[in-house]
Amino acid sequence: MDDITLKEGFLGQKMLTLPKAIINIVKSNAITHHFYISDIGHYPMANYHHCQRKRGVGQYIFIYCTKGKGEIYINKVKTEISPNQFFIIPKNTKHEYKANKEDPWSIYWFHFNGSLASELYKRYENTKNSRNITFSNEKIELFHKIFHLFDNNHLEHQIEYANLLSLNFINNFIYHDYDSNIEEISNDTIIESIKKYLLNNLNKSFTLDEIATKFNYSKSYLHTKFKATTGYPLMVFFNLKKVQKACEYLSYTDLSIKEVSHKIGFEDPLYFSRIFKSYMGKSPRDYKKSQQK
Repeated sequence: MDDITLKEGFLGQKMLTLPKAIINIVKSNAITHHFYISDIGHYPMANYHHCQRKRGVGQYIFIYCTKGKGEIYINKVKTEISPNQFFIIPKNTKHEYKANKEDPWSIYWFHFNGSLASELYKRYENTKNSRNITFSNEKIELFHKIFHLFDNNHLEHQIEYANLLSLNFINNFIYHDYDSNIEEISNDTIIESIKKYLLNNLNKSFTLDEIATKFNYSKSYLHTKFKATTGYPLMVFFNLKKVQKACEYLSYTDLSIKEVSHKIGFEDPLYFSRIFKSYMGKSPRDYKKSQQK
């Protein structure tokens, strides 16, 4: 038997469990079967909150703590939860969670499922060292909007919208470290300076040696740092941006293939065509025709 203790509830608590008929609808809906919420709630100052499920549940459980403290046990492995930390309990897994007796947590929580759920959980598992998240009123406002949508009525389009918002809500947590990475990249003045230089000179041709010399770094260091920061080798990035600029010319001007080639720093139109096709999967000529349909 599961052991779920709430005492007499928590002042200001709110929770919803969607009926089976609604779950059946969202599971067969082309949009929501990928991700859907079955339960949602907010427990403020949850004194004596204690839940133990020996067999787990058939959904993933998302818990976000905004105040106080709590403990979560997965197969007897303990994780302490503090303000502005989140946790996802895997489905069908023995677990237990409870509020701290002296400083009980306030939590927002979802039960979620769908074909995307297991993949989202895999992404989440990669955030084990970065489960602290900056508090924002926008997150709390979004939660209450989602709750209101689920609580207000069960029109199918409204349930679709509520579930899409719920996916966005949870993604804000699972992928929050990606925002930090973007900020780090933006603050990397070396890489940003090089990117700006390349983008301002798409009509020219450079080698990696020339770029390394200009910015006074070794070629190997520059290659490694640029790829680690952007995901691309420097020259691959440069050619990609050239090709993207070529797409603009081919879509919105009457320039010939040869003229476009010269405008982005390729003297040999045949070489330009090979580079273009390697990125876009079709020749510049075929790309231009596809844009004119």
